[in-house]
Amino acid sequence: MVASNGSHSNWMAFREQMPVCDKWVFLDHAAVAPLSLKAKNAMVQWVSDQSDNGVACSSHWLGTVEQARRSAATLIGSHVDEIAFVKNTSEGLAMIAEGVRWESGDNVISVQQEYPANVYPWMNLHRRGVGFKQIPLRDGRIIIEDLFSAMDARTRLLTISFVEFATGFRNDLERLAHLCQERKILFCVDAIQGLGVFPIDVQKVPIDFLAADGHKWLLGPEGAGILFCRKKYFDQLDLVNVGWNSVVGSNDFSTIDFRLKSTAARWEGGSNNIAGIAGLGASLEWLLTIGIEQISERVIQLTDLLCTRLQDLGGTVVSSRRAGEKSGIVSVSWPSLNARALRHYCWENRVLLSVRAGRIRISPHFYNTEEEIELLSSVLYDGIKHSRKS
Repeated sequence: MVASNGSHSNWMAFREQMPVCDKWVFLDHAAVAPLSLKAKNAMVQWVSDQSDNGVACSSHWLGTVEQARRSAATLIGSHVDEIAFVKNTSEGLAMIAEGVRWESGDNVISVQQEYPANVYPWMNLHRRGVGFKQIPLRDGRIIIEDLFSAMDARTRLLTISFVEFATGFRNDLERLAHLCQERKILFCVDAIQGLGVFPIDVQKVPIDFLAADGHKWLLGPEGAGILFCRKKYFDQLDLVNVGWNSVVGSNDFSTIDFRLKSTAARWEGGSNNIAGIAGLGASLEWLLTIGIEQISERVIQLTDLLCTRLQDLGGTVVSSRRAGEKSGIVSVSWPSLNARALRHYCWENRVLLSVRAGRIRISPHFYNTEEEIELLSSVLYDGIKHSRKS
């Protein structure tokens, strides 16, 4: 049951599903997160079965893949047919970038300081005569009016992150999606830094394309992610990775019949990473059982406490903490200190965080505790004193 303040009666019990807690204070989920025990067990089970039985039990694992697909669809409110499994966010975004039927002179709009996965696929379209405009941020915030002022009659697509990786700024996807819809502009979302923490419902928010790997807030393995493509675009996108698994009769190897699948699985050109998808699916089911809205409230609760402690230590919190803009990522700086040295000091004291854009980046998840935030504060206090002495 969930209490009114967003706390959960089982928060501590959930920590039992995160073995990393035995050795580390892990506050780096915006980087590569630790596997949940659910994911680990599912992957170990596949490895053991594959080692002991080969393909004898393959039908069971194909069923596991389809269950994971259903869980992914539930997570974002899509139809199951609109979910494809991809290796990573980069692959999913590249499939969309290369699939749109561009005309020379078209352009794509985005913002500066996007993660490179959501930059290079669009820059690569220059060879097809497609422009790529990146709009500056203002004081670490993305101003929606700036994005739309940059659009013109040849703008075909807006691509943006759900949560910006360096600052933690959370974009208003609903407003962006509806404005794109009004202007008949495609809307693509790199969701990796928000999916699993904040709810997304693509039935209510008209996102056209979404990609996210599972190795951050979804607590799954690297190499297994999802691509959402709204069904109405299936036949409007060119497929650039056609393989045996893209067609209707994919299991009839003796018959060549070039009819693409009527689902997003057409983007899964060859054999899937079944171990990775099994792990991802197990974590998805676990997170859905806990509840994404409850996870969101818990993460905001922890990061609010974190920001208070960082300010007590004289840090400048760069991340927006306005309602609707705050996220699980907190970026903080001490201008006179070496961020990498401070990060290393924390690592030596079994506290994991990152450095991005020259600032300390801290990203707790729902299973972290207030006590861990206080421990981080203590370690940072000692690290700051140590850095100033040296």
